[in-house]
Amino acid sequence: MSKLDGLLVDIAAMVESERSNQMPMTVVVPGAVITGRLAPESLWRERVAEVLATSEHLKPFAALFAAPTAPGSATTHVAERTAGEPTHLHLHLARILQGSFGLPHTGGMYRIAIADVSSWTVGDLSYSDDQ
Repeated sequence: MSKLDGLLVDIAAMVESERSNQMPMTVVVPGAVITGRLAPESLWRERVAEVLATSEHLKPFAALFAAPTAPGSATTHVAERTAGEPTHLHLHLARILQGSFGLPHTGGMYRIAIADVSSWTVGDLSYSDDQ
């Protein structure tokens, strides 16, 4: 998408401002259709950090996703870059739709550049394992 969709940016901004994670959305990006619930970036980062912290091998990466605690901390620069209009959508309980399957089955955490979204709809597209 050469020009950002203003309505999609406004929806993302509203989700960010209200800390809501109830807005279901399905987006089409190059190579995938992804469906899930929009979450504010801070909440999305918290959840990713929690998951990473439980893994012995991935634990060091949890700090990159944790909220900044003080000016000059390792993650402050990330928060400063995200000030202003949202540039990404943060989906949780998200699945990549592949035929009649959703991957992963339990849902995952996806960060999607708004500029990469070619089309979208409000709503969580369902899928079925039954043919």
